[in-house]
Amino acid sequence: MTVMESGAVAEEAEEITLPDGGSVWRRVVRTAMRDGAVLVADLYSADREPAARPVLLERTPYGRRARRESDGLDRRGEPVFPDRSAAIFVGHGYNVVRQDCRGRGDSEGRFVKYLGEAEDGYDTVEWIGAQPWCDGRVATTGVSYSAHVQTALAALSPRHLAAMFVDSGGFASAYEAGIRMGGAFELKQATWAYRHALNSPAAHRDPVVRASLQSQDLPAWFRAMPWRRGASPLRAVPEYEEYLLEQWEHGAFGEFWQRLGLFGRGSYDRFPDVPSLHMVSWYDPYVLTAVENFRALTEAKSSPAYLVVGPWTHGARSVRYSGDVDFGPRAVLDGNLAPDYWEFRARWLARHLGDASGDGGAEEDFPRVQYFLMGGGSGRRNEDGRLEHGGRWRTAATWPPQDATAVRLYLRQDGSLTASPPQDGADDRLEYDFDPANPVPTIGGQITSGEPVMHGGAFDQCPTDGTFGCEPPHLPLAARPDVLVFQTEPLAEDVAIAGPVRVRLSVASSAPDTDFTVRLIDVHPPNADYPNGYAMNLTDGILRCRYRNSFTDPEPMRPGTVYEITVTAPDTANLFAEGHRIRLDVSSSNFPRFDVNPNTGGPEAAARRRVVAVNEVHLSPQHPSWLSVHVLGDGSGAGPGRG
Repeated sequence: MTVMESGAVAEEAEEITLPDGGSVWRRVVRTAMRDGAVLVADLYSADREPAARPVLLERTPYGRRARRESDGLDRRGEPVFPDRSAAIFVGHGYNVVRQDCRGRGDSEGRFVKYLGEAEDGYDTVEWIGAQPWCDGRVATTGVSYSAHVQTALAALSPRHLAAMFVDSGGFASAYEAGIRMGGAFELKQATWAYRHALNSPAAHRDPVVRASLQSQDLPAWFRAMPWRRGASPLRAVPEYEEYLLEQWEHGAFGEFWQRLGLFGRGSYDRFPDVPSLHMVSWYDPYVLTAVENFRALTEAKSSPAYLVVGPWTHGARSVRYSGDVDFGPRAVLDGNLAPDYWEFRARWLARHLGDASGDGGAEEDFPRVQYFLMGGGSGRRNEDGRLEHGGRWRTAATWPPQDATAVRLYLRQDGSLTASPPQDGADDRLEYDFDPANPVPTIGGQITSGEPVMHGGAFDQCPTDGTFGCEPPHLPLAARPDVLVFQTEPLAEDVAIAGPVRVRLSVASSAPDTDFTVRLIDVHPPNADYPNGYAMNLTDGILRCRYRNSFTDPEPMRPGTVYEITVTAPDTANLFAEGHRIRLDVSSSNFPRFDVNPNTGGPEAAARRRVVAVNEVHLSPQHPSWLSVHVLGDGSGAGPGRG
């Protein structure tokens, strides 16, 4: 594969004076891609004429000179804008390139979310690597979409790629985490499409297009799902409407989902053998992605891979709370893992590329795994009105940690969750009606870009006036007849878990297809601040049952037949303190995080009718159901039912 020889046109450099009195040189470079589209970037350097240095590349669809919330705060708690961010790394001995993705910002071409980033990224890296101001080494960095584009370009084996800092993204399989999960469609894609259509070139060019978008009542549109072409809040920008509906309509895992940019798993063997760091948050939709990328590259490459997981929402590493729960001053990256995010990245890059000081960093500064074990706080309400859940950072050599043991907790008909499997007796089962017209509401979880209809993070599992789709009286989700609740007795000692969460269910349904959802919860006991206790969500998952055996070849269910299914929830790490309960909720919907199964067996993206399904969860010795978690056994808390 060769890079376009047309190169780029560099404009005159300008010296940018920074608020702290420093300065950095910035010039615009325009790089032609293989199809002739020209992408625009800023090149930052220490001098007017940049010397040959390693180059740090960030590609973004959000505007190369725009600050995002996920850029975080510096050690003084101040926001850092792109010019200053670039200057920090220039000071460490790098040149920095920030590029607008195709069809966004000042770059030419048509934007199609996620697709085309492999080729554009490859061409950009190889062009940079051949420039006189690059020493031949290009390190990529960036959050969210800017993480996705990194693993996309790595699949084409650019020879100048030297390292990847992949923060909150980088699809291992977009079908299984990020766009879909368990066969269901993640509706954050719909809110993202709407929000960014407002900032599209079409909306900037045409005031009528922008006015049309601004007039839409997005919550009302969510009540009118599924959307159709010409009947959606995106109808004024057909290219955004088309890519969203195309993702929604491809329910099975086929060639559509195996394309570059969506399926890193299919290209790990082609990733360059370079150091990589994968950062993510417990309340982020890319937990499964980060864990898989870390584990796969650790196994497949000689260069080291690293994993960092905090208790944040998407990219909010400088915030100590997530949703309505506070994890304490140790929760933030700043002042704990490094003075701030920029220093953390600079130290990691120095370890693998060196820096201006010649200091390569120390291996002990970067354990292979750093994760935040949530829990251990007072359980009271702090002065900001949030639950004090607490937590602390831990390190490990592997994920799950080498001192974690898989433990099963069995679901019982009396609502208990026990280490003892069910004994011989009746064919115990619980059943409920799942009405797609009345789905279980989403309250927090691993969500990003969901506003204004949903919000990520940790919350008490009881609706409020701000919960989408709910009306008074706001009773706990556990009070719904379509939510099955299983929980332990109050724990006699602390129990700490860290690792994957899997739920094996024996199920049946009256419908040819239906969903089963799971939610793992830490139940705080009542106190003066929370007289009803506090049911804090940790992680949740879903499975669309026609994909129970294969995401590629869906199979309908036969009414009355019992099937064994596995519902995967993203990994988590939490200390269930003495007196708390471990709880698992089982149901059949989680809306608006996921689209709702109409129970007809037909494609949900085009459904015009819905039916009520009678769903069953079996709990007998012949058809048991259980929760699997990984319990830490190093003094963090002994667990029930080892084995």
